[in-house]
Amino acid sequence: MTSCKFSLIHVSMNLVDFLCTSPSKSSMPPESQMWLSLLQFLDKATSRLLQSSVVMGGDRRATHADSWYTGNGNRLGQELSGWLAAVKPTEGQEFDPPVTGCKAIIGPHAGYSYSGSAAAWGYKAIDTTGIKRVFILGPSHHVYLARCDVSGCDYYETPLGKLRIDKEVSEELLKTGKFKTMNLSADEDEHSIEMHLPYICHVFQDSNITIVPILVGAIDRAQEADYGRILAPYLADPENFFVISSDFCHWGARFRYTFYYPEPLPSDVAGVRLKSSGLQQYNLSQRPIYASISDLDHEAMDILTIRPTPEVDAPAAQSHRKFSEYLDRTGNTICGRHPIGVLLGALLELEKYGKHAKVEWVRYEQSSQCQNLRDSSVSYASAYVSFL
Repeated sequence: MTSCKFSLIHVSMNLVDFLCTSPSKSSMPPESQMWLSLLQFLDKATSRLLQSSVVMGGDRRATHADSWYTGNGNRLGQELSGWLAAVKPTEGQEFDPPVTGCKAIIGPHAGYSYSGSAAAWGYKAIDTTGIKRVFILGPSHHVYLARCDVSGCDYYETPLGKLRIDKEVSEELLKTGKFKTMNLSADEDEHSIEMHLPYICHVFQDSNITIVPILVGAIDRAQEADYGRILAPYLADPENFFVISSDFCHWGARFRYTFYYPEPLPSDVAGVRLKSSGLQQYNLSQRPIYASISDLDHEAMDILTIRPTPEVDAPAAQSHRKFSEYLDRTGNTICGRHPIGVLLGALLELEKYGKHAKVEWVRYEQSSQCQNLRDSSVSYASAYVSFL
């Protein structure tokens, strides 16, 4: 039985890496749909077996320290302070951190040498006054989930100190019947939550906060709204803060994603998938791939920007719908699309009761500038959310 359990888990973890950046089943090629169906079967088959290895108590190690970021606490603190100090909004940028009423941020989760500076722009927006609890929503990269999971640990370790899990809130979420507890292996393998912990520890160093890590699986838009409805009262609580973990476009053959806009946006010319066999018809020197990626990402960021006005009815609901449609059309490999969707679900629930949010993007970067099909890059963006 034990060998069967770990064989199934091993297969599932390898397959989910293949599918983790696919936006929806309807936009997948047939072979990917087949693998997704297999993963769904494996998820059901291993669900009960995994419960036997669910951790109850104990510490989650900082498993990505000394690889994705330095494990030296003093050096890490200096790096974080340096990136935060380097956040200098331009004159034309309406961003004066910290932002009064800031309730959530969206930020990247790559290695700090790639995304540490971009993430700082989100964390710079935080006004820590009165915050006692931080929810962290990160996408699952290594384990296929059709739901959301909470951590069973007592503490999350970081090179800067331990962060205590809010067991009371985790139990409240479990009692809804919509959440389960992630096993320790899945918890420690996942980087999307861990990469935010040092920043949280650093920014909230003078506050005695607890954290509520939530691993978000491959859920659909209706599920995003359902989970958002559950989390909406927590988001509305002035003592709570939310961190939404997401990178943006993963472009290149190694990500199986080569979407390209031949013309700058806005344009009626449809996007294409670049292939070596038809590459000569596009002038990549005049219209570089990295410029197309920027247009693609900013198209999503514009959809996710929320500025309530009397002319727009239910802006968060519109943003949620349009974001889902955009992902179906472009297939953009935004790995945190579901955590973002859960945030939108919470915002659309709150706006039903007259509580309106503002979502503003303050930073966008690319890990490298793609010039040809041999290149690859990952995009990083930071935003803040405040209530009006």
